[in-house]
Amino acid sequence: MSDFLAKLQALPIWHGAISVNELSGGLTNKNYLVRDDKRTCVVRMGDDIPEHQIMRFNELAASRAAYDAGISPQVLHAQPGILVLAFIKGKTLGAKDVRAPGMLERILPVLKTCHHTIPEHFRGATLMFWVFQVLRDYAATLRARDSAHISKLPELMQAASLLEKAASPIDIVFGHNDLLPANFIDDGVKIWLIDWDYAGFNSPLFDLGGLASNNELSDIQELWLLENYFENPANDLLLRQYNAMKCASLLREAMWSMVSEIHSDIEFDYPAYTRENLSNFKAAYEQFLQS
Repeated sequence: MSDFLAKLQALPIWHGAISVNELSGGLTNKNYLVRDDKRTCVVRMGDDIPEHQIMRFNELAASRAAYDAGISPQVLHAQPGILVLAFIKGKTLGAKDVRAPGMLERILPVLKTCHHTIPEHFRGATLMFWVFQVLRDYAATLRARDSAHISKLPELMQAASLLEKAASPIDIVFGHNDLLPANFIDDGVKIWLIDWDYAGFNSPLFDLGGLASNNELSDIQELWLLENYFENPANDLLLRQYNAMKCASLLREAMWSMVSEIHSDIEFDYPAYTRENLSNFKAAYEQFLQS
């Protein structure tokens, strides 16, 4: 910790002495609230994580573009392994908050801005987040590391192949690709979207499906989300493509956790998270097969 504090204090952006408090909740970074004499910042510490396809150059560029698009805090400083962001004073949402009356109406414009405005501001090379390729890579990682979940992989990858065919063809937008409730902050006036670790071009249905599955939206809310996003009634083809992507988002979360069980040194109950998401995936996939 002393080496970290020395490195943090040496950053050339502070005004006077700093105080540092660790923030909870980060699953791919260590996050800290840092105050100096003039402002409060959030410091994200983390290197590339190839096992999760996280590349920090891409996160930085996406963070800057999201700020320029008006939906994410300003990047104040960046260097290898360190990202310093302006602090947004507000409430970090939970799934219950996302489901609350009127909240989806506030989130939807933020999502559309992410998808359609960020590319106007993004500079440099970027990634494509194709969930089915992510799943194939996760499966290879799990086999290579002799994961306890190897016996599940043939069935899971067969399901992934079926879902990939069902989700196609796709439109392409700039996706956030990690719409957990904690990545939304409500400052009382606007909704902010944070944490761009997995940002990249993708189908809009992945974000819509992830928003629904991560926040346990009702069937009525899901239909509202689809029809208001596309500004048209949802036909049978769209519903099938959407449900395929929602299943894929659940499978990705489960396999992300499987990989994290063997790679992450962050204190978190990954086995329990794997079981929870695998159960949710199986329930959604059975429903998809019967539709």
